[in-house]
Amino acid sequence: MSEQLNKFTGTSTYIAADDLKIAVNAAIALERPLLIKGEPGTGKTELAIQVAQSLGLKLMEWHIKSTTKAQQGLYEYDAVSRLRDSQLGEKRVHDIKNYIKKGKLWEAFEAGEKIVLLIDEIDKADIEFPNDLLQELDKMEFFVYETDETIKARHRPIVIITSNNEKELPDAFLRRCFFHYIAFPEADVLEQIVDVHFPDIKKNLVREALTQFYEIRETPGLRKKPSTSEALDWIKLLVSDDVDPATLREKSVNALPKLHGALLKNEQDVHLFERLAFMARR
Repeated sequence: MSEQLNKFTGTSTYIAADDLKIAVNAAIALERPLLIKGEPGTGKTELAIQVAQSLGLKLMEWHIKSTTKAQQGLYEYDAVSRLRDSQLGEKRVHDIKNYIKKGKLWEAFEAGEKIVLLIDEIDKADIEFPNDLLQELDKMEFFVYETDETIKARHRPIVIITSNNEKELPDAFLRRCFFHYIAFPEADVLEQIVDVHFPDIKKNLVREALTQFYEIRETPGLRKKPSTSEALDWIKLLVSDDVDPATLREKSVNALPKLHGALLKNEQDVHLFERLAFMARR
């Protein structure tokens, strides 16, 4: 039987669009993993943190790397250490549990209360990784062959899975998830996000900065569009340097955007703006 929880409505430090709130609450109601996609820097990982905070639940994080295997999320058996200990006559060798390392899913399943489990950047792993977790995430249990026991979730965790869309995920996995794509925020929403992080910032600076930010994002030929988090970093620098809002517009014909290193993250995009500035001066 599902546990009654409050609805996720965002937090004082996280501006969630209505469709995102609906997606979170729908996944909780359906008891399905919530698969979140979107551009890097749009707050996918932060969402799990804020859902846990909003609902008053503990957060457990499993950050996926290219070398991560699904089995590591369940458990790992260290047969080599057990063999070595047996050769040394160690007493602990008689209990195989001494050589089993619990993974994040095991820890989440045996938690004494409902938690939020974040599986972060699942698309970094091998293509078979999601399929290898199908049954475990669906049935909320798995079998440990070494100890001949079944580990079942005491309280079904809220599972939030993030993906940067680096590779396609298997259809069988997608069928078991509630999906939501975090679209890049419109200017009015991004302005709200800025206000949350910088409540005392000058409004004219925000308007000028966001106008220029969206112009940069929409520049044809840009290889990497700056993200929400990079916009916040850039505005933080503008504030710390006490940049005059009127001078922000000067970049259009004379130079690169002020403090452009916070927004442009590769040499191709820097060269693109240098060429645009040169053509504008001509």
